[in-house]
Amino acid sequence: MSKAVTDETFDADVLKSSAPVLVDFWAEWCGPCRTIAPSLEELSKEYEGKLEIVKVNIDENPMTPSQFGVRGIPTLLIFKDGKVAASQVGAAPKSALKAWIEKSL
Repeated sequence: MSKAVTDETFDADVLKSSAPVLVDFWAEWCGPCRTIAPSLEELSKEYEGKLEIVKVNIDENPMTPSQFGVRGIPTLLIFKDGKVAASQVGAAPKSALKAWIEKSL
């Protein structure tokens, strides 16, 4: 299960993480967000130890998405060493998500 990250824990869980972190900005009401959730769950198992995948609910945590200019969801950001290394907006099939992750790591 992907870990839920909040405005309060984002700094410690993502920016200070020693491993790369993929952040999924999503919301309960977002259909495409629910569409990619199972793929992200599978990918989090496949990349265990190499990449952490976490979720930020934009309705419950408005500060973090605005800090990183998130305008549409789902928005996926990969953070390395506390900085955004890659971004992807919109739903994509698992194969495309995996290719994007591979290119970004």
